[in-house]
Amino acid sequence: MSIYSTALAAGGSLGRRLGAVILPQDCLLCGGPAADSLLCRPCAASLPQLPVELCPVCALPTPGARICGACQTHRPHFDATAAAFRYAFPVDHLVQALKYRNRLALAPWFAEAMLARSLPPGRHDLLLALPLAPRRLAERGFNQALEIARPLARALTLPLELDVCVRRIEAAPQASLPWRARQHNVRGIFEAQRDLTGKSVLVVDDVMTTGASLNEFARTLKKHGAARVVNWVAARTVLD
Repeated sequence: MSIYSTALAAGGSLGRRLGAVILPQDCLLCGGPAADSLLCRPCAASLPQLPVELCPVCALPTPGARICGACQTHRPHFDATAAAFRYAFPVDHLVQALKYRNRLALAPWFAEAMLARSLPPGRHDLLLALPLAPRRLAERGFNQALEIARPLARALTLPLELDVCVRRIEAAPQASLPWRARQHNVRGIFEAQRDLTGKSVLVVDDVMTTGASLNEFARTLKKHGAARVVNWVAARTVLD
């Protein structure tokens, strides 16, 4: 276990142990006994993993962990990406339960998994969550990326900034669009509200699919002075 995951676990470990004795819970996936965790050990062990060798920029599989051809040809505005899981069954169900069924206990669970599996490279000055559009935030009542980011910021002792960058344009949902259309759909949707000159920024999101939103977010941050932008996501989509 890393020092980061140790730090995250320390504050709540006693409460979880007491809770497991008083109110043991069922696994979210199979319904079996899970003691003090959201998942039982067999289900946790079966979650889809990413290969060891990944492109250091976009976190897609690549031989020898070299920068992939796509990132060499069209270098993204972000500098690196770390991901905890492959976005596939049943991780996709867990993400959807967090986003659409208000299972907010999954946010710190994802944060702990990210700390244990996918520490982002480098030293960072601040942490940001990819913002939601105001209408979608009002409908959902929370930003899942921000809920994951809160425990990460505490564990890393990084400031979690809420007003650095906002989503100013309501674009069509990325999931509803073909892959090639997603880059154009997000162009200009973010607006930075602070100077970031020389800062290394760690950006948290739940899922990275094409990377279009994260790339546009990084473009906006660098336009306002950020020296380095690193993505840290709970899950990464990998096309077979």
